[in-house]
Amino acid sequence: MAGMQAIGTDLTSYLAREASPDVAGIISAIAQTSVLIAQTIRRGALEGALGAQVGAANQDGDAQKALDVLADQRFMEALRYAGAAAVISEEQAKPDILRAGGGLVVAIDPLDGSSNIDTNVSIGTIFSILRASEEELASGAAFRKPGSAQAAAGFVIYGPQTSLVFSIGAGTHFATLDVSAGQFRMTQLSVHVLEGSPEFAINASNYRHWHPPVQAYIDDLIEGADGPRGKNFNMRWIASLVADAYRIFVRGGVFLYPADQRKGYERGRLRHLYEANPIAFLVEQAGGAATDGVNRILDAVPQGIHDRIPFVFGSIDKVDRIRRYHLENIQSAEDSPLFGRRGLLRV
Repeated sequence: MAGMQAIGTDLTSYLAREASPDVAGIISAIAQTSVLIAQTIRRGALEGALGAQVGAANQDGDAQKALDVLADQRFMEALRYAGAAAVISEEQAKPDILRAGGGLVVAIDPLDGSSNIDTNVSIGTIFSILRASEEELASGAAFRKPGSAQAAAGFVIYGPQTSLVFSIGAGTHFATLDVSAGQFRMTQLSVHVLEGSPEFAINASNYRHWHPPVQAYIDDLIEGADGPRGKNFNMRWIASLVADAYRIFVRGGVFLYPADQRKGYERGRLRHLYEANPIAFLVEQAGGAATDGVNRILDAVPQGIHDRIPFVFGSIDKVDRIRRYHLENIQSAEDSPLFGRRGLLRV
């Protein structure tokens, strides 16, 4: 479908033309369910205490909120009806095998950023779609694949606009919820992550825990025009992965959630399968880059369904610079004469 002709087209029609029927069915099911989730979120407190903790923590130790549980239930029902062979969810301890035989399997974070429910900050849903054989399902290998094997990926952001960012392996595209019609319409094709943006996203409160290369990189940004980079930068941190990612797709920049020295953060905080992999797939399809600080995210093979991984993504120029800081293991401007305030890496 020609680009201009596709703008304004409803998502279902677009997918019917551009995607395989099984992938189109899964994405459509996720999109239709997200419309219901968006309606619930818009009503806020009128729907009850959506941000209230319910029961025990989830399998990963995070407090489950009422909206977490509701979203998980709705997406599981939708994916079962759409014919997914298996699903793993952040809210479940193990994969749910929905039907015998091979087919599409889905890894999903039903409600990303749920700590922000009560603060009226954008939250979202992140998903990854893979193909798996009957043997892979039976052996448990269905999800133990590099992110480069994804057939499709995407996320929904429930913000002032409800938007779907997705890729079926041929660019990254935007669809926006038409509230009056109750369906998504295509609004931008082949999004490109811009280079040269002065924005970076990181939780600076963890500075003392970071490893030296991350500290050195951020130090140089904070020094701004007076430092080795020779220009000013702005920090943005929303603590909602979908919101930080959406901003990068629109304005460029870089996001860092590195490994650090705290117990339990040795491999970062974000989950490999249903957070890092789908976002990395989308970023690369939009001309950006995604690494664990050094290595490409989409080359890594997760061994556990809830494995964590350090995550750096955004424009290629910034991700590559962070990689160089790690490779040279810069300790500080003072400790390393070769890579001092105006050393080879910092100009």
